[in-house]
Amino acid sequence: MAVPRQQPPVGDSGPGWHSLPPPTPAGTQQPDAREPADGEQSGYEAREHELGEHGPSPAGWAPLPPVPDTAAPGWAGGGWGPPSRSAPPPGTPDQHFPPQPYGPDPQSAQPYGPGAQSAQPYGPDPQSYGTDQQSYGPDPQSAGPGQRYGSQQPPPGQQFPADGRATEVAPPAESAVPRVAPPASAGYSDPLWSDGATPTAEDFARRRQARPADPVATMGVRAVVNKSTLGLVKLPPGRHEQEVKHDIEMVRRNFGGLRQVTVVNPKGGAGKTVAILLLAMTFGQKRGGYVLAWDNNETQGTLGMRAQQDFHSRTVRDMLRDLGQFQGAHGRVGDLSQYVRSQGEGMFDVLASDESATGGEMLTASAFAEIRDVVSRFYKLIFVDTGNNVRAQNWQAAMDATDQLVVTMSARNDSAETAARMLDHLEQSGRQRLVRQAVTVVSMPPSRKEIDLPAIQQHFAARTRAVLLAPYERLIDTGEPIRYGQLSSATRDAWLKIAAAVAEGL
Repeated sequence: MAVPRQQPPVGDSGPGWHSLPPPTPAGTQQPDAREPADGEQSGYEAREHELGEHGPSPAGWAPLPPVPDTAAPGWAGGGWGPPSRSAPPPGTPDQHFPPQPYGPDPQSAQPYGPGAQSAQPYGPDPQSYGTDQQSYGPDPQSAGPGQRYGSQQPPPGQQFPADGRATEVAPPAESAVPRVAPPASAGYSDPLWSDGATPTAEDFARRRQARPADPVATMGVRAVVNKSTLGLVKLPPGRHEQEVKHDIEMVRRNFGGLRQVTVVNPKGGAGKTVAILLLAMTFGQKRGGYVLAWDNNETQGTLGMRAQQDFHSRTVRDMLRDLGQFQGAHGRVGDLSQYVRSQGEGMFDVLASDESATGGEMLTASAFAEIRDVVSRFYKLIFVDTGNNVRAQNWQAAMDATDQLVVTMSARNDSAETAARMLDHLEQSGRQRLVRQAVTVVSMPPSRKEIDLPAIQQHFAARTRAVLLAPYERLIDTGEPIRYGQLSSATRDAWLKIAAAVAEGL
């Protein structure tokens, strides 16, 4: 059972209790408070001098050591309380509280004066330190008679000024409360990320672009030696292998969009059809699909005859008739396969011209533009074979859409002269840039006797960007359909170099 706590009798004091005067009955007039005379101590100060700052200590308790003065600037007494103010000069009316020592500890003694049971300890609540407004008086809900809401009650031994108005206590200055910045995390500090030595994702990706060349040979006699020694000997690639790898990289690079390569020479038998097939085969083998060889002959062409046959024999005439199937968003790659011929291992398609000698009217410039608009939606690289009439509309339309011009000829003076006159015509029609960037391909005969090769090379080297020689190939000379796997290694290497020169201009 809990023992009820007994209150000491009024007027009696025990250990740890202050003697309090008996309460004054209601309606009794309080004696006028007066200021103590000079040299005279107030009753409270006299009592404090007699009992000490905190009164007599309870039995068994030792007096507490003095509290060091650690008050913040602008605060008085080293504890919680209003800011300290300097004493007014002599003769000035008292507008502030005179500096007085604080009374007994609120935690160990009863507050002094009437309404002590409901009064709050003097000074701001430590929990509300730093707020804009502080209340130093009694709680408005428990204010007694004659107390105004929001007024301040003086601590024991202090009184209001004579005019009866409480002086507003200013809150502490902003600079009085030091603000300490939170410590920065060592793992996420700014210097760590701004350091130039820290690698980035761009540095990680750039290392792949600067890969060193493979030092081990994979072609020719050097590759045989490397394999026969079981890796004990590692010979580097020779000059020929390095050139082949460079040409392949040039053919495989990204051109940034649709490109058209046009092969021209007004003379028949100059090797235009063979050049179209071998260029399309080389790009298809080394680069991949999306390559089209298109025979833009105004009458009867031979590209479809030299290419591999497919399950159908449709030509550009049939596609021109059914262009409505590909207008707008209509038409798919599967629909286009009904008009082009797949070349299997060549990795490209052929759009053949009309193979009938009694065919209808010639293709116009608008017809060429419509067909090109359709095939450009399905292919990235288009090789266009031209006819022998430079005045034909489809021939001129092909020149206007050309990105890279290839001039073919045999190593004969008549074939070279016809090509030279064609270049004159292109320059006169305002296509000088197309001529300067052109690539000249000279097809070699079985024997170099009685040919004027140096004169041909000198003339076209002065007018075009490059002059390259295509070796003689017996398979090509037979007139049969050409298969890439049946070509000699010398022919494949030569046309790879020609393809790299063409790709350089794209």
